[in-house]
Amino acid sequence: MKKLLTHLTAWVVLILVAAAMPALIKVPYFIHLIILALVWIVLAQGQNLIQGLVGYVSIAQAGFMGIGAYFSTLLTVKFGWSVWMTMWLAPLFTGLVSVLVGYPSLRVKGHYFAIVTLAYNMVIFTVLLTYSSLTGGEAGISNIPRPSELSLLGWTFNFEGRSNTNYYLLALLMAALSTGLCALILHSRVGRILLSIRQNESLSEAIGVRTFRYKLLAFVVSAALAGLAGALYAHYIGFLNPEPFSVDQSLNAILAVILGGSGTLAGPVVGAFAITFLPEYLRIADSYRLVTYGLILVLATIFLPRGLVPVFHGLWLRLAGALGLRRG
Repeated sequence: MKKLLTHLTAWVVLILVAAAMPALIKVPYFIHLIILALVWIVLAQGQNLIQGLVGYVSIAQAGFMGIGAYFSTLLTVKFGWSVWMTMWLAPLFTGLVSVLVGYPSLRVKGHYFAIVTLAYNMVIFTVLLTYSSLTGGEAGISNIPRPSELSLLGWTFNFEGRSNTNYYLLALLMAALSTGLCALILHSRVGRILLSIRQNESLSEAIGVRTFRYKLLAFVVSAALAGLAGALYAHYIGFLNPEPFSVDQSLNAILAVILGGSGTLAGPVVGAFAITFLPEYLRIADSYRLVTYGLILVLATIFLPRGLVPVFHGLWLRLAGALGLRRG
């Protein structure tokens, strides 16, 4: 119980510090990058559910993100629906689509599952690219509205205009809620079953666990979070085309989980910021940016297979033990 309270306190302090960041950071571009990183946290937390907890590598996360983005965009642009309504409907619709996708694809395991989800992502990307009468194709959809003004507890939040402060708070809230949802799943009976599937699926089935149901649940929640990330992204950027939802972005979601720490709550957070900021800092060597970025990812995967969070956690435990901060 004490350990749980310590972790909860640490997360609350982290969220409060993050909420104060717009007042401390005066460069709008950095706020823009942090908003993108917060959207990536929502996406990576979903990826972590199926990849880190269940042990199934899905290469369709960006495709599901695209479904959520276009679903919310089309309802607002073509039918005039409220952005607040479509933002919540987007993950529900994406989750429904993932049931139809996950039911047959979760019948296979290992690299076969990865290949199937890769094919789904390619199909989604192709549909978004070629069905130009609805999606705009390569030309995309412009003038996507932001959420309308919101009054809450005497405070008025306006999301229009060039200032991104209020949208930053919205993205932070969604990232916190997504992380909280994943924490509830991880520390519940469902989470323990998902971890048992990752460790030994055959044994879990042998003792009577209907593993397919739990795998499908993780897959659907993962896709729903991707749909939410897509809606957040679309209404923030204000322009949408299929490029951000290619297989490359699904691979980046996988890398975010691996870099941060697969199966941990903090791992997707660290990985999302790494995926967002690392390419930007490498712009100083523009000619070799992609090569350097790929080399860093390869080295990190080889020498930090457990991710950054478990490594730093282990170092902290050693340091605490050396300083006598831990008992026993």
